[in-house]
Amino acid sequence: MPSSAETQPLRGSAAQSAYASADLEASRAFHDGRSAGQAVEDHQTGGDFLKALIFGGLDGILTSFAIVAGSTGGGLPVQTVLILGFSNIFADALSMGVGEFLSSKAHNEWVLSERRREKWELENYPEGEVQEMVDIYVERGMEEQDAKDVIQKMAKYPEFFVDVMMAEELQLQVPDEDHVKESMKEGLVMFTSFACFGAFPLLGYVVIPACFPATDPDWLFRSACIVTGLVLFVMGAVKSMFSASGWLASGAETLLLGGACATVAYVIGQVVEAKTGAKA
Repeated sequence: MPSSAETQPLRGSAAQSAYASADLEASRAFHDGRSAGQAVEDHQTGGDFLKALIFGGLDGILTSFAIVAGSTGGGLPVQTVLILGFSNIFADALSMGVGEFLSSKAHNEWVLSERRREKWELENYPEGEVQEMVDIYVERGMEEQDAKDVIQKMAKYPEFFVDVMMAEELQLQVPDEDHVKESMKEGLVMFTSFACFGAFPLLGYVVIPACFPATDPDWLFRSACIVTGLVLFVMGAVKSMFSASGWLASGAETLLLGGACATVAYVIGQVVEAKTGAKA
């Protein structure tokens, strides 16, 4: 029999499905189970990893295909396209992964420093911190006495109250204690996503010539266009699972935006090749 931790993702998706279909009975069943201790609903599980995965994948495939399109538009040979493509993919993937790790780590460290400040203020001037929270709740529509009752009860638990102040006063989510490890995972996801998806536009340039050495370079570029278009559409469709957009609209949007980027790169490559060729 699976543990509650093992069934938690399924239950989380069940809650989302109930909301999407406006199924009140399914939603009630999920929350009744949660109240009984069967599961804990986590609305943000994997959110940062999902952002890194989608952002890294889109950036990787668009950057790679822009190089392919620009190089082809500039009339560069296949060998040059491969050299520019693969060297750029892994250099940019490493840069993006390190950047994601450092930015995430810096943000989490700043949030924790703000938490230490809030804790110090609560320890040295609890009346002022309590009144700040009361004012915030009153501004949001609570009666002043009700706000005082709620805040004073929460203030009995200092660690909990500091986290509430972080969320309500500063709009900041306190990271986990092992936030450095989480930041490293986000950086790794960004690197892997960028490198893997960035390789798609170049696969045809490697696989097809190995099987058919006399393949026309223009056909290689068309194959890269087809593969890139399909991957962009699929990524957009998958992204729709985490937004209010339909899969068709989200896929088409991602495909059109990616196609626009590739078209710009191709045209610029042609213009530069024409200008430099004219000078020669």
